[in-house]
Amino acid sequence: MYLTRRNILVFTTASVALPAIGIPRRGDAPALGDALDSTLVYLSPLKEDGTESTCHGEVWFVLHDGSMYVSTRTGAWRAENVRNGNELARLWVGEHGVWTEAGDKFKDSPSFVATAEFETDKAVQAAVLAKFGEKYSSGWGKWGPRFKQGLESGARVLLKYSRVENGHVVPIG
Repeated sequence: MYLTRRNILVFTTASVALPAIGIPRRGDAPALGDALDSTLVYLSPLKEDGTESTCHGEVWFVLHDGSMYVSTRTGAWRAENVRNGNELARLWVGEHGVWTEAGDKFKDSPSFVATAEFETDKAVQAAVLAKFGEKYSSGWGKWGPRFKQGLESGARVLLKYSRVENGHVVPIG
């Protein structure tokens, strides 16, 4: 290809326009759509520089009032990160099994960046637990009492993940 004024103009225009269009990167999706019907979400805290931590894990999740909720042990790294002021995480939604066996397959799923906080409102906790029971009815007989008793005793926490885009919280779903 010869370097002409036209080629320079096309290249310059494309280099400015393409990032503005927002071509999705691997795993990114503007809308999560059907992926939200999945039973698993994969989490990774984000470091201060925006890169992913080496901590990854898959957990059950439910949506409630535009946010995503997960329940975890109080001492789990997910809770410790939030407790230590590291609230940002990347979440991938999809079905790939245990992350250690899935390799990086989960990173091809729709994903988003979110800020996490502890949900301590008892009414919200009750509503979220009811949604867990509906979504995971086959395993809820075993896990429902553990989640509920864990929240009551302090052995478990409920984490609320709110999707962040361009510095603003936007509803999930």
